[in-house]
Amino acid sequence: MLEINNLKICYGDMLAVNNISLKIDEGEIVTIVGANGAGKSTILKTISGVHPISAGQIIFQGERIDNIPSHQIVERRLIHVPEARRVFPYMSVWENLLVASQSKAAKVKRSEILKAVFEILPQLYDRKKQLAGSLSGGQQQMLAIGRGLMADPKLIMLDEPSLGLSPLLVMQVFEKIAQINKQKVTVLLVEQNVTRALSMADRGYVLENGSIVMKGKGTELLANEYLRKAYLGM
Repeated sequence: MLEINNLKICYGDMLAVNNISLKIDEGEIVTIVGANGAGKSTILKTISGVHPISAGQIIFQGERIDNIPSHQIVERRLIHVPEARRVFPYMSVWENLLVASQSKAAKVKRSEILKAVFEILPQLYDRKKQLAGSLSGGQQQMLAIGRGLMADPKLIMLDEPSLGLSPLLVMQVFEKIAQINKQKVTVLLVEQNVTRALSMADRGYVLENGSIVMKGKGTELLANEYLRKAYLGM
């Protein structure tokens, strides 16, 4: 579904991501894990057209997308839920959801998609008239995920969805991700919570200083001695 070939990403003269290649098959959960500053968020921003590539290719469903603007990538139903939630604080939960369904595909099925989002995230329905800025951190994260779903994604990219949440809310977020995947949505997950991310992922990539240093099945990576020492302190 998504293929990245020899991707290089720079910020000015600084090389942030160095010659990485990865792929995601339809229906998978694939995770990219690594320390803060490794380049994980930069990869997602580049896939979604927010940041330009310096070299390489990004191919989504057989079509190169590294040379088209972000709104056209959204039209192809590749959706990015960015880090730090970024809800519209002075708009209601309802308005935050509706504003995300502006693509042609999503508009046609808006009522159907909205019903599905409320089934997955019922707490949003209970707070649909509430201002997004007045929600708790966990509720805002659920809204950010719901807003991504309103665009009717074939593939959804989630950037640090558990960041800053309590252990209970982290568990709930990962349960929702698994539920979304069961609805035939492919997931690319960027996470610092290595244990949870690799436990649920079909496959994973370990990123260090902008380069992929390890890849494999999620459970296999979780059992890797180097990864356990470097990221889990074990």
